[in-house]
Amino acid sequence: MIVVAGEALIDLVPQGTGALAALQPALGGGPFNTAVALGRLGSPTAFCSRTSRDSFGEALLGRLRESGVDVSPVQRGPEPTSLAVATLDGDGSAAYSFYVDGTADRLFAAPAGLPAGTRAVSFGTCSLVLEPGASAYEELMRASAAQGLFTALDPNIRPGLIPDADAYRARFKSWLPSVTLLKLSQDDARWLGGTPREWLSAGPAAVVVTHGGDGLTAHTVCGDEYAEYTVPAEKVEVVDTIGAGDTVNAALLHGLAVREALSPAALAALGRDGWERLLRFAARAAAVTCSRAGAEPPYASELGEF
Repeated sequence: MIVVAGEALIDLVPQGTGALAALQPALGGGPFNTAVALGRLGSPTAFCSRTSRDSFGEALLGRLRESGVDVSPVQRGPEPTSLAVATLDGDGSAAYSFYVDGTADRLFAAPAGLPAGTRAVSFGTCSLVLEPGASAYEELMRASAAQGLFTALDPNIRPGLIPDADAYRARFKSWLPSVTLLKLSQDDARWLGGTPREWLSAGPAAVVVTHGGDGLTAHTVCGDEYAEYTVPAEKVEVVDTIGAGDTVNAALLHGLAVREALSPAALAALGRDGWERLLRFAARAAAVTCSRAGAEPPYASELGEF
């Protein structure tokens, strides 16, 4: 079981250009997209979050169930669902503004335990910014690491949600000793102001950086030996990039689970062939997501063998 912990929200996606373009609601949120992608790839997956009892909240849970995701750990509340308004540029890249005051997911409380058979827990995005829920997710991250579970972190930086950048950067560094796999985009890396070598020295067993159309790179350290493994992006006609990074996150976790590599020692033992196969699989999965509108990650049948 892979547990994905974090927010589920509604993306409002423009259907044209200009400030008054019609907005189409779409199911989203980085952790939500990761959970859906994992379920579609065939990994036993559970979602740990807090969602509204409104119609948006019901639709979000419905999509998770349709994708084979266990929603029994999800907490519910009467508050409204968070909204993210997307803006697309000429190459399909998305930027967001958020409506999150008083919403259901902000009141997440750390659970007493995780589903039986949990092997890995994935964290990221808005859930680690918006209090009081952010502190509860942080508590869950530290507790999971202390129990020896594989922990994955995709910070998925949304600068408009972060009131104090320096405080968030310091908090991010404090998470690293509890992180097994750190995955982030090159934009996230620039905003955070660190390097893969620095992050590896703080705790993670591997760091994966995505470079958009230029592919993705895994950074590892085994003993004193530092290594980098890079694969190109899959060529595809991009409709938009919504959910692409979340799909990469899911594909990495799924691939590691298939290889029985959800541990620091197993990550170190992957070597060049193992890492390049894993990264190519993630690139292929992200390309499918980019080829269609909204966050619609692929099913296992669309990707072929890992």
